[in-house]
Amino acid sequence: MDTFTPRAVEPAALTALRSADDAGRPFAPYTAEEGGEPLRCCLRRAVPGERVGLVAYAPLRRWAADTGAAPGAYDEVGPVFVHAEECGGPQERQPSEAYPFERAGVLRTVRRYGADGRILGGRLVELPGLEEAFADAFADPDVALVHVRAVEYGCFLFEVRRP
Repeated sequence: MDTFTPRAVEPAALTALRSADDAGRPFAPYTAEEGGEPLRCCLRRAVPGERVGLVAYAPLRRWAADTGAAPGAYDEVGPVFVHAEECGGPQERQPSEAYPFERAGVLRTVRRYGADGRILGGRLVELPGLEEAFADAFADPDVALVHVRAVEYGCFLFEVRRP
């Protein structure tokens, strides 16, 4: 069982993103033909036939707005997939998947951020290995949260906050 809780995109942010994304573009949902899109609203992959959309999302900006942090140049906007309609959020994961979108041998980047919103470092992790990376990150008292990103496209996958 994991010690650290992966956080999906917050419901209020999803509502806003389904209108206009963080780059100001209107939401353009489509039907997932093959499925497999990593959905950040419920932290699972889409199945064929589901209505989804690809939106620009600024996770650090949204967190900073809630906390008063000022991430400056570390405020990134990137693509994420979400359901076209409310989906109820994350469900229990498969026993083979300790964290969302986890497959043995896949590489992830774990980026550490301080309470001021500035990056404190990062780490390349081969899966499985996120539990150790989170423990290492939060051993530093200055780390407030970490972002897990895909190496291939740099996409934000999920966030973990200090326990």
